[in-house]
Amino acid sequence: MEITLDKHSANQALIKIKLNEADYQPKVDAKLKDYAKKAAIKGFRPGKAPVSMVKNIYGMSVLVDEINSILSESLNNYLKEQTFRILGEPLPVEKEDNSIDWKAQKDFDFEYKIGFVESVELPLDNKTKGTKYSIKVDDKLVNETIDNLKSQYGESTNPEVSEAGDNIYGDLKVIDGNFSKTLSLPTSKLSKKLAAKFIGISKEAVVEFEAKEVKKDEWSEAFGLSAEEAAEAKGAFTFTVKNINRTAEAELNQEFFDKIFGPDQVKSLEEFTEKVRETLQSSYDRESKVFTEEELKKVLVEKAKIDLPDTFLKEWLIRANDGKVTEEDVEKEYPIYANQLTWSLISNQIAKDNGIQAEHADVIEKTKEMIREQFASSGLGAQLEASMDVFVDNYLKGNEGQNYMNMLTSVQNDKVLAFVQEKIDLKEKNISIDEFKELLEK
Repeated sequence: MEITLDKHSANQALIKIKLNEADYQPKVDAKLKDYAKKAAIKGFRPGKAPVSMVKNIYGMSVLVDEINSILSESLNNYLKEQTFRILGEPLPVEKEDNSIDWKAQKDFDFEYKIGFVESVELPLDNKTKGTKYSIKVDDKLVNETIDNLKSQYGESTNPEVSEAGDNIYGDLKVIDGNFSKTLSLPTSKLSKKLAAKFIGISKEAVVEFEAKEVKKDEWSEAFGLSAEEAAEAKGAFTFTVKNINRTAEAELNQEFFDKIFGPDQVKSLEEFTEKVRETLQSSYDRESKVFTEEELKKVLVEKAKIDLPDTFLKEWLIRANDGKVTEEDVEKEYPIYANQLTWSLISNQIAKDNGIQAEHADVIEKTKEMIREQFASSGLGAQLEASMDVFVDNYLKGNEGQNYMNMLTSVQNDKVLAFVQEKIDLKEKNISIDEFKELLEK
C-alpha cells in the first residue's frame, strides 16, 4: 500500500491511496473461507459448498467491502499521524462510471480531498484589547416598567366612546386598491395629530386618513404591517371601528405586588420598586455578559487570522447533507458557519494549551441554572427544586444525548472566556440601556 499527500494550497490537499493485490487479497480469501463454512447453498449441506462456488456468488461484494474497510482504516490512521487539524470529513474524489473494473483489476487507486488548518496560535496577553460592558438600570427604566406592569395587570373595559391611549379594534382598508387588514390599533403609538382622529369616536365609526400622515415606524409598530406591506402603503385609507378596548391601570397595592412577585414577597411600594430594579438589573447583567462574550469572540477570531479551506468546506457541507441543502443555501449560511467553526478551533486550542476542561459537575450545575431561568416566573420554586434532578436528567438525555454534548461545549466556552478575560487587557465600560440598544443594532 502506498499513501501520498499532495498539498495544493495552504489548507487543502489530496490524499492518494494505491492498493495492490497483496494488500487486500489475504483478507478477501479469509472472509470467503469463513463464508464457505456457514453458507447454505442449494445442492450442498450447510458449510460444504466449494470455496470456488462461494467466490463466484459472494466474491465481488466481499472484495468491495474489504477494500472499503482497508481504505477507511488506513485513511483514518494516516490522518491521526499528521500535525495539521482536519476539518469536516475526507471527500472521495468521484470517478467516472465503470472506471473501476472490479473483476479484472488487481491494483486500485483512490483519491480523497481534505481541508485542514496547520495550527491555531493565539497568544493571550495585554496586547489583546477587550471591553467588558456593564448596563446600569436607571430610574427611568424602572418607572417605565412599573407603568407597563400597571397597564398589563389593569382591568379591561369596552367603552362606547374612545379616549387617548385606547386600543381601537377594526378593519383597515385602502380606498383605491384591494388591501385590507383587521387589527388592534394602539393609539398611544400614533403621532398626536393622527391619534386625534381616533379620539371621541364610537363603534362603526369610519376614520379616513392619508398614508402620508403615517410615520414610517408607525406602519409596523402601530398598524402591524410587514415591511413589504408598509412599502406599498399609499393613498387614502379608512379604518372602520369594531370595538374599543381600554385598560385601567392597576392600583399599587398588596394584591398587585402579590400578582407580580408572589404572596408576601414585597410589602410596600419601596420594596416593590427595589424588587423591580433588582429583577431588571439581573436580566441586563445576563444580557451584558452575553454581549461582552460575543464581542470578545469577534476580537479573538480576528486576531487568530485562521485561514479556513472555504471551497472544500462548502463542498463538504453540500455532500454531507445529502441533498437537503443547495449551493445557494450554503453560500448564504456559510459566513455564520465559518465564524462558529473558527471560534470552536480557538476555544479548543486555548482549552488544550491551558488545561481547561469541562467537568460533569459543571454540566449539571449549568443545566440547573438554565432550568431555573426558564421557570423563573412560574412561582414553582420549591416544587421545581424538589424535582430538579429529574428535570436535569431528562434534559441531558434528550436529543439522543446531544443535549449533554452541547452543554459540555457551552461549559468549556464559559471557562475559556473567563480565562481569556483574566489574561487580556479588559476595560470595563458602563453604558445606558439606550446605548446598549444602539450597540445591538450595529
